[in-house]
Amino acid sequence: MELSNSSWFQPPALLLTGIPGLEAVQIWISIPLCIMYLIALLGNSTILFVIKTTSILHEPQYIFLCMLAATDVGLSFSTLPTVFSVFLLNRRQIEFHSCLAQMFFIHTFSSMESAILLAMAFDRFVAIRNPLQYTVVLTPSRIIGMGLAAVTRGVILMAPLPILLKRLPFCKGVILSHCYCYHPDVMKLACGRVRVNVIYGLSLVLCSFGIDSVFIVISYVLILQTVLGIASGSGRLRALNTCVSHIFTVFIFYVPLIVLALIHRFGTFTSPLLHVTMANLFLFLTPVLNPLVYSLKTKQIRSAVCKVFKEREILLN
Repeated sequence: MELSNSSWFQPPALLLTGIPGLEAVQIWISIPLCIMYLIALLGNSTILFVIKTTSILHEPQYIFLCMLAATDVGLSFSTLPTVFSVFLLNRRQIEFHSCLAQMFFIHTFSSMESAILLAMAFDRFVAIRNPLQYTVVLTPSRIIGMGLAAVTRGVILMAPLPILLKRLPFCKGVILSHCYCYHPDVMKLACGRVRVNVIYGLSLVLCSFGIDSVFIVISYVLILQTVLGIASGSGRLRALNTCVSHIFTVFIFYVPLIVLALIHRFGTFTSPLLHVTMANLFLFLTPVLNPLVYSLKTKQIRSAVCKVFKEREILLN
């Protein structure tokens, strides 16, 4: 009997990892993590509520922001059970199939977020390049189509990941490098032939994050070309100012993602602490900072949030 065909070699459970060397103070680390989750869930939920209930925000730019906030909520809920289990309850064990399910949702929501960031870059390109045709190009049906395309692509591309892992035998150990299940991390525990997994994983990166990032760069090259053609300096600044929040969001999403991918590729040359730090930055930074950045930087969002809280305060009094 071949190893790859024997279910006996699939571990009943895997062990998650907190922060190496700081196991004794993990209960204290859970406090800032709880605060970060609270900010992420409350902040993104507030943006969803404000955009839904404020008619002047029913524009393409804010609808895409609504999609981004919904994706961040999904990503936060995907990691929350295991992160709290490890840091708050000191329970590191996760059932194998639960690990595969969590891995699927984390990678699917990450792919969706990348696609939405690309859609937002296209939104800024149309708004600056051809503002008179903005609402003609970005119609409600096209916006919905972009959102459905992001979801469909994420699900279709990521669905084979747990299937390909489930066919492998696991006999190298059961200890993962992170406090959640990440495909390259789980794959390293397999002792069967992982060539198909490696090729498919690389194809996923190139077909989703790779293509998205290239088109985002192209969008901003064309945006910059358009902005430089604006005669007045104040006009150039106003145009660029509308892109600042999106540029920052792209930066905090892709930089930890690229570094984490490189760490898993050349992991023998890095410390476990760097593994954990970049993994946590990848999943926590974007959901936490996105609502803060857009609330502080976008006047319309800030005004709508203040208005909602004032109305709530009046009702309570």
